[in-house]
Amino acid sequence: MKILIQLTVTAIFVVMLANILPGVAVDSFLTSLVVAALLALLNIFVRPILILFTLPITLLTFGLFLLVVNAIIILICDSLISGFDVNGFWSALLFSLLLSITQSVVRKFGQKADRQPPY
Repeated sequence: MKILIQLTVTAIFVVMLANILPGVAVDSFLTSLVVAALLALLNIFVRPILILFTLPITLLTFGLFLLVVNAIIILICDSLISGFDVNGFWSALLFSLLLSITQSVVRKFGQKADRQPPY
């Protein structure tokens, strides 16, 4: 159940960011759900391989190159889903940065809600 909630929240953020950012477009909420699911799968299977191959430059940039890895994941997702369009690397970088920030904020609030005593 928690995974479905996370996918739905990510899909909502994908729609919101597509409406805010000029270089990103998504056709429908169903497409954003597919984007969220594919992003989850790519982050599980492809991202570790990309991190392994880019480890030296990631270490040299103190981890900032991971933002580029995230943008590459977004561009892969763009190429696989026809209703999701990202216009170039910089749009993908900004989209991935804002999506990561919003997901971190939601995750932080979710952790605080889990830790509160039940009285």
